[in-house]
Amino acid sequence: MAEDKKIIFSMFRVSKVTPQGKQIIKNINLSFFYGAKIGIIGLNGSGKSTLIKIIAG
Repeated sequence: MAEDKKIIFSMFRVSKVTPQGKQIIKNINLSFFYGAKIGIIGLNGSGKSTLIKIIAG
């Protein structure tokens, strides 16, 4: 049986700029599939927490 690839969350062309004008996130596209395990990795200060806050709403 083929694995179901149902998308449960998507976001397209998401960007974030600080009030000081620093671009933290630029044109991110994400799709999360049902049952998938998701990880966000990156260097310190690269926008991981900001991305999670955007996803959380």
